[in-house]
Amino acid sequence: MFEQITPLILTYNEAPNIERTLAKLSWAPRIVVIDSGSTDATLDLLRNYPQADIIGHPFTDFATQCNFGLAQVRTPWVLSLDADYELSDGLVDEIGALADAGDIAGYRAPFVYRIFGRPLRGSLYPPRTVLYRKDRARYRNEGHSHRVSVAGEVRPLRHAIYHDDRKPLARWFASQQRYAAEEARYLCATPPHELTRADRLRRLAWPVPLAVPFYTLFARGCILDGWAGWFYALQRLVAETLIALAVLDRRLRRPPGDEQGRAARR
Repeated sequence: MFEQITPLILTYNEAPNIERTLAKLSWAPRIVVIDSGSTDATLDLLRNYPQADIIGHPFTDFATQCNFGLAQVRTPWVLSLDADYELSDGLVDEIGALADAGDIAGYRAPFVYRIFGRPLRGSLYPPRTVLYRKDRARYRNEGHSHRVSVAGEVRPLRHAIYHDDRKPLARWFASQQRYAAEEARYLCATPPHELTRADRLRRLAWPVPLAVPFYTLFARGCILDGWAGWFYALQRLVAETLIALAVLDRRLRRPPGDEQGRAARR
């Protein structure tokens, strides 16, 4: 199965993370890396891996970047990874043992969230479809994030991917501010019945920032993870607060009597 799979990674200034991602991909004959203009040591680090095929492409949005990456893949299967993902050893073995069954279109993996290498007992990060047939996949944007649509059956994998982003905190804050604006635009423009339950709550603006630190710490068990758990809970609090502020900002800037504004508030 390994020879049928090409890992696909998007990069932009991922020097603190990219080596941990690549270290678990030694089995791959070719790794497609779509870089959107890195100015740190990312490209130098990538050149240490002969199977990494670095392709520069200007960034417009995540879905466009991913769909461009799919067009560069020559194998039937794609393993789509963020540059702060690390495959567990169990997952590498599990993927290698998969059969290329024609009735299966993809596989989704669970995640273990790490804070500077410290694994958390739980997180808000859901399982994601990461391994799929190239000819059955297409990406679309949803707010600040992106989602792959796979035509056909998607089965779960047993072993996890580690999510461990070690970029500087200032970079995280800058990204969250941009993500919040994009998320608010999506939440306010999408009819409520087309949103997930979590996004309908975000659209209300107030419930999620109040609930997320308690849910993260106590329902997900991060209170038992020491400072790493508190760090994650505070990150989620800040991220959800920025989204709520961006939603309210969009509503308050609409002129009184605006029909679209009243619809967004409902």
